[in-house]
Amino acid sequence: MVISANLGFLYTDRPLIEAVTAAKAAGFGAVECHFPYETDPQELRAVLAETGLPLLALNTRRGNVAAGDFGLSALPGRTEEAREEIDRAIDYARAAGAGAVHVMAGRTDGGATAENTFRANLDYAAAEAAKHGLTILIEPINHRDAKDYHLATVEQAAGIVADLKAPNLKIMFDCYHVQIAQGDVLTRFTTHRDFVGHVQIAAVPDRGEPDTGELDYQFLVPALREAGYTGPIGAEYRPRGANTEAGLGWMAASWAAGER
Repeated sequence: MVISANLGFLYTDRPLIEAVTAAKAAGFGAVECHFPYETDPQELRAVLAETGLPLLALNTRRGNVAAGDFGLSALPGRTEEAREEIDRAIDYARAAGAGAVHVMAGRTDGGATAENTFRANLDYAAAEAAKHGLTILIEPINHRDAKDYHLATVEQAAGIVADLKAPNLKIMFDCYHVQIAQGDVLTRFTTHRDFVGHVQIAAVPDRGEPDTGELDYQFLVPALREAGYTGPIGAEYRPRGANTEAGLGWMAASWAAGER
């Protein structure tokens, strides 16, 4: 059981290759990315081998960010583009050695057409990923941070996973998003435990280091373990200080120190 550094938020003051080595030096046991596509996947694979850190996951690209895109896979009329990005992410994951791809839904009106589009694209993604032993993740994201994001609740995500019945389709359970959108984090986790593929953490409400705020990870992380979760804990937070290193004191907490 390990703590994973999410390099989409951590060590962003340096190139991705250097961020991996920094995560290793700090004692993280794995890494995950948001959008690593500007880095040569073979170079990333090499530094992962050198450090011994697994790359847990990466995201599909968001689309036209300047136009407001925050994912494509639930957007009616953009299926071809969404699947191109799914293919791109799977290809990059294979080349770099990642274990999973997070398929981003995007902003929608929340209607049935968008939901059906999302499910069809997830069917496609899961089938393509299965050919290469990869997992597909979907993440409920709160509407305060991402207005109109199509997938906002754990229950909606669980319904999709249950209905599609793809063994490699799982929920990315981000405690930060769940607390803001719904609360009752532990009960929601235990209820849907069998559908969870990865867990992420950050303080609520500021998304800073997981050492203060509404969620007590000193209690919550051991409780997730007791509920049967044995996978990595992803540290996906925005450092409060000038750099990542300045805020790593939380890793000495008993729940974190025992993870590595």
